[in-house]
Amino acid sequence: MTCRANLTTQKRLASSVLKCGQRKDIRKLVKSGLIFKKPQASHSRFRIREHAAAKRLGRHSGHGKRKGTAEARMPTSVLWMRRMRVLRNLLRKYREQGKIDRHMYQELYVKSKGNVFKNKRVLMEYIHKAKTENARIKALKDQAEAHRLRNKASRERRAQRIAAKRDALISGEQ
Repeated sequence: MTCRANLTTQKRLASSVLKCGQRKDIRKLVKSGLIFKKPQASHSRFRIREHAAAKRLGRHSGHGKRKGTAEARMPTSVLWMRRMRVLRNLLRKYREQGKIDRHMYQELYVKSKGNVFKNKRVLMEYIHKAKTENARIKALKDQAEAHRLRNKASRERRAQRIAAKRDALISGEQ
């Protein structure tokens, strides 16, 4: 490493002795090219950009590059908040679209808070399963209700037939 001396005083003395510190002399030297302005040293960001691009692809993040704990690098509370926001936004969207009713929304909201769904995909699968199950139960209920009504109607018809026969027998005896 070279040590550079402070030459401001020497330069001032030289300009006073040689009488060359006047502006016109300096202008002449600039014009002739003996004095020129040094270009500003550039501070290239090429290497930084390359490194950042590599990091986006997952490079340079092995064990040797880590300083903080896993919790310090990506807090679990932040992950939890992100997950809750994603799930709650999905539930809100589905409720507004009419894909789920308010009862199902409330049930799923509480379940998602209780850490039942680990991500959006799992929640969507659960909603689809629940909807198909509800539809199946509703179809079975409707079927049972129709069966019940049919049986009731046949019972009533049978009772009417028996009553008609009884009336015919009673009227026939008299």
